[in-house]
Order: sequence, then structure tokens, then C-alpha cells
Amino acid sequence: MTEKEKAAAGLLYDANYDPQILKERARAKDLCLDYNLTRSTQADERLRLLRELLAVCHDDIVIEPPFYVDYGFNIRTGKAFYANHNLVILDGAPVTFGDHVFIGPNCCFSTAGHPMDPAQRNAGLEYAKPITVGSNVWIGMGVQVLPGVTIGDNAVIGAGSVVTKDIPAGMLAYGVPCRPIKQIAEKPRRVIL
Repeated sequence: MTEKEKAAAGLLYDANYDPQILKERARAKDLCLDYNLTRSTQADERLRLLRELLAVCHDDIVIEPPFYVDYGFNIRTGKAFYANHNLVILDGAPVTFGDHVFIGPNCCFSTAGHPMDPAQRNAGLEYAKPITVGSNVWIGMGVQVLPGVTIGDNAVIGAGSVVTKDIPAGMLAYGVPCRPIKQIAEKPRRVIL
């Protein structure tokens, strides 16, 4: 089993010394650098680079530079995806975003975890667990999402939260650690004619 296959299976894998892993991560870092050096008027070039980097993205994707990933090929974004400056996605495992996801600045989604045993850590071993974010989700600035977390549709995650456990759909959640606080109530919509 290759180190990439071990990562996909959720097993400990060599993230620091395996030649294939290092090559794929270097490719992603180069693409991120190219993306981060584009001008805001280069929308077509940005989209081209994102299509080369990510597994799935749509024409209406907007990610404000700088943007960093580990591999890119594990990231799937839905329609109308928006991320503000300094998004980091450590995608040793799949990271999936639904439609109409809005992410504030300075957020990190990390599938990577490390063993408690120092000898395993020092050997460059880590594991990766998938992250899933539903549709119509708003992630406030400075949010950190840890490995294995699922955030349900229509949830709002407050600024500065550290999301260590799943957040149910339709919940306002915040804190360190992040906890569901209250159901987001449907309010009558004001119609402007």
C-alpha cells in the first residue's frame, strides 16, 4: 500500500519523507504561489489555476489570496464558494464544501492529525480525517476546523471558534471549543420592491 493510499484509508502515513507525497505537495505549493501572485484583475488566470489545483470548483468560485493547500486534489467546492484572505486547507483527506459557503479571513481546515507517540511523530507519520461543510454555511473570521468534523447545512460558525466536533444543521455555534448555541430561527424576509 502506498503512503497516499494509507492516507486515503485514514491510516498513519509518511507525510514528510515519502517521495510521491513530497512531489504532490510541492506541485500544490507551486500552484498556490502562482495563484497568490495574480492580480485581482486576472480572474480567468485565477480560475484556470484553481481548476488545476482543486478536485472540483465552479466558474463562480472566489478565493482571495493568499491561499494555501497541502495537495489540492482532495478539495471539492460547491457553487458560489467564497473565501476571504488567508484560507489554509490541509487536505491529506477529502475536504468537501457545499453550495453557497462563505468563509471569513484567516481560517484553517485541517484534516491532518499527529500521533501522541513522539517516535511516530518524529518519523514523519500523521493521519488524515475528512472534513465536510454543508451548503449555505457561514464561517466567521479566524475559525479553525479540525480533522473529522462535519458542519451541517445552514450553520453559522462564530469568529475565532475552534471546531473540534460536528455541528448540526441550522445551528449558530461558537467558542473554544466550538459548541452549538442556538437554532437559527427563520425570520420573515423583507422584500424591497
